Amino acid sequence: MGTDKKVALVTGSSSGIGLGIARQLAAAGFDVMLHGLLDRAEGEVFAHDFAEQYQVRSAFSNADLREPAEVGALISQCSDQLGAVDVLVNNAGIQFTERLENFPEQKWHDIIAINLSSAFFAMQAAIPMMREKGWGRIINIASVHGLVASAQKSAYCAAKHGVVGLTKVAALENADAGITVNAICPGWVETDLVKPQIQSIADQQSISYEKARSELVGQKQALRDMTQTAMLGALAVFLCSEDAATMTGTALPVDGAWTAQ
Repeated sequence: MGTDKKVALVTGSSSGIGLGIARQLAAAGFDVMLHGLLDRAEGEVFAHDFAEQYQVRSAFSNADLREPAEVGALISQCSDQLGAVDVLVNNAGIQFTERLENFPEQKWHDIIAINLSSAFFAMQAAIPMMREKGWGRIINIASVHGLVASAQKSAYCAAKHGVVGLTKVAALENADAGITVNAICPGWVETDLVKPQIQSIADQQSISYEKARSELVGQKQALRDMTQTAMLGALAVFLCSEDAATMTGTALPVDGAWTAQ
């Protein structure tokens, strides 16, 4: 197969938002470097099936994003197997909730490392490739928690606010090189991670799953619909298009009016 297609790397793309974005990019014709927590053998099968489904080239890495050297190795692996990174989507993230004074030290370090530092190190490795080509798209998946706060999410909010700031700096530094850098800030997104949360509300209050979902979302969002991962993927595809060539340094909420209040 030819290598004239653009190459997209999506961290945390074996499930959830990352997989939704990877699918939309592949459907739009990008070759895709997948990444996630699968073991190597599972990852190979995953990448093979993904490539078959979308008729693109694909590869997989399970790099530990807490380690800067592994982040660099992930970018190098993508470059070796698929080609230099044209589109970088920093999506990988973890969450832990606890009051600030009781927050475990290791959880703080892990959340900052995966949700913020890995985006920095991935950008540091990918930007020179993009500058050389005179074209690049960096999309950082922040969160509404990059714009506003919620109790018991000190590390997550600190990391996501950091991602928004990092996005703005990178946009300013690379405005001369055909590279745009934007952040997407989702509110509630329908993924497997939130399903147990909804089910638990349903069980506690003896209400339907749908009613529990509406209640959970309605605590923060005026619009009680959850965002679908494919919608975030569609926005990522748009940000990669020439129609979005002058959009850079933005933090785009997709949040049912959560941050409008």
